[in-house]
Amino acid sequence: MNKLVWYVAIGSGIGGATRLLVGNFIQQRLGTSFPMGTLIINITGSFILGFVLRYALAVPDMSPAIRALLTTGFCGGYTTFSTYSFETATLIEDGRYERASLYILLSAGVALLATFGGFASARQILALRTNT
Repeated sequence: MNKLVWYVAIGSGIGGATRLLVGNFIQQRLGTSFPMGTLIINITGSFILGFVLRYALAVPDMSPAIRALLTTGFCGGYTTFSTYSFETATLIEDGRYERASLYILLSAGVALLATFGGFASARQILALRTNT
């Protein structure tokens, strides 16, 4: 089997375990009336993916294997878009249209902003790298 598959598998396992721990931690503290754990995971996952891809493609230091571990692996295991879809559908089925609309808006809008935040953070670090 291709060595790259193992990198993705390891990253996915770590990402999935992190998703479980972070999601449960957030939901236990904020309650279950709104899927805040999934929302925060989707936003932070978007930030991480935006950062890693922008940074990794700009520097020769990161191997394709490590890039795959972090992006397809970790971010793929960490982000929870299928859970987001299920939770949104459940809110709609329960007649909680305002919550569903807010969840859709925040998930798409803030996650997109987080991706741009990852881009900007990577640019800053790359600028620091070239100035040292």
